[in-house]
Amino acid sequence: MTITPEGRPATVGELRAAGHRYRPVKVELRENLLARMRTGEPRFPGVVGYDDTVLPEVERAILAGHDMVLLGERGQGKTRLIRTLVGLLDEWTPVLPGSELNEHPLHPITPAARRAAAEAGDLQPISWLHRDERYAEKLATPDTSVGDLIGDVDPIKVAQGRTLGDPETIHFGLVPRANRGVFAVNELPDLAERIQVSLLNVLEERDIQVRGYRLRLPLDILLVASANPEDYTNRGRIITPLKDRFGAEIRTHYPLDLELEMDLIQQEADLVAALPGHLIEVLARFARGVRESPSVDSRSGVSARFAIAAAETVAAAALRRSGLLNEADPVARIGDTVSVTSTLRGKVEFESGEEGREIEILGHLLRVATAETFRARLAGLDLSGFVDRVAEGDIIETGELVPAADVLRQIGTVPGLAKVLDRLGIGDAPTPGEAASGVEFVLEGLHLTRRMSKATTDEGRTLYGSRE
Repeated sequence: MTITPEGRPATVGELRAAGHRYRPVKVELRENLLARMRTGEPRFPGVVGYDDTVLPEVERAILAGHDMVLLGERGQGKTRLIRTLVGLLDEWTPVLPGSELNEHPLHPITPAARRAAAEAGDLQPISWLHRDERYAEKLATPDTSVGDLIGDVDPIKVAQGRTLGDPETIHFGLVPRANRGVFAVNELPDLAERIQVSLLNVLEERDIQVRGYRLRLPLDILLVASANPEDYTNRGRIITPLKDRFGAEIRTHYPLDLELEMDLIQQEADLVAALPGHLIEVLARFARGVRESPSVDSRSGVSARFAIAAAETVAAAALRRSGLLNEADPVARIGDTVSVTSTLRGKVEFESGEEGREIEILGHLLRVATAETFRARLAGLDLSGFVDRVAEGDIIETGELVPAADVLRQIGTVPGLAKVLDRLGIGDAPTPGEAASGVEFVLEGLHLTRRMSKATTDEGRTLYGSRE
């Protein structure tokens, strides 16, 4: 939708009088990026883990005025990054009312718009387009046609009496309709090679051709594509002339360190219950362990969505417990993480020789992640109070349907519990759910480090006891 915000010029004459100048979209992006660099404003909000690697390359491409390909495995935030480019456009830009191509009032490109501009002169009305409307995106699929991307003859316009040679009989596709904006093609190698050819002129000559029409429309567009390396070299490919026309090929990656992985989970996960920091760390380590496992197909990658979905699943398990037990303030516990090994196995591509062992592999990696987090968070603490608590043969029962109050009642007063909760970042005044989450984490960690035994009942409850 195009509107005229209050106080903005409403005609071409008023636009000229206000000192407005026409800027191609790449110049607009460059100047706005430089302005944000000088003021220190966020340039790519919501993009995590790329500050020192990918984003500098993207900035150089924008400053150079280059179209670009983002190349990386699934779930590396390529589409998220592309969509943030819209924020570098002017918030509002003038357009000719009714123009399918968002033509600038001072720079019309279609014959009809030029005629209207010549006839109306400074009295030509203008509208204003918000930057959110200047972004278009297409998921490349094998059935995508040239008409979808570039355009085709509109039989209705022909039936209205126009001749086939009239450029105004064209129904424009997604690319020209993104004129004066950003156009993204996701998974470009999945686009049929003969369809990729239709983008050659867009990237080099900056114009379009439709069914042999002698039509030269100088498009003003930034074209950005994403691709998966496996598709890039095997299943599909980007044709060589098209690769040559992109000014920049930028490799993306998964978060390089644990803290960035945790930041990504905290930013993206839509949690329905409290998820303490130590559990977020377990899930971040788990995702990284799965990603690095020799049992997992590294060419496919393990999406960042894996860790995000894991966090949401664990939080949902805590909410389910609170609903069944009528508990207030649900808080996730380490036992809730077990469910992710079955619900998320479909997100991981395993090596062919591991068929039938998927849950076993994920369960092992989850235990490793839990043990690593236990050592990292509680190293050096005296946890003998927890071991002594069950040294005489007592059993502490936990599980998905064991209330937090029951866990705390069974553990009682344990020396060092306050220090444990402090190390876990739970604080001086924890809720029963938070305290139970910390206690269960310690018990599981002691078991994984061979200082306490553990058994599971047929009803799914977990029994922690002394080391045998």
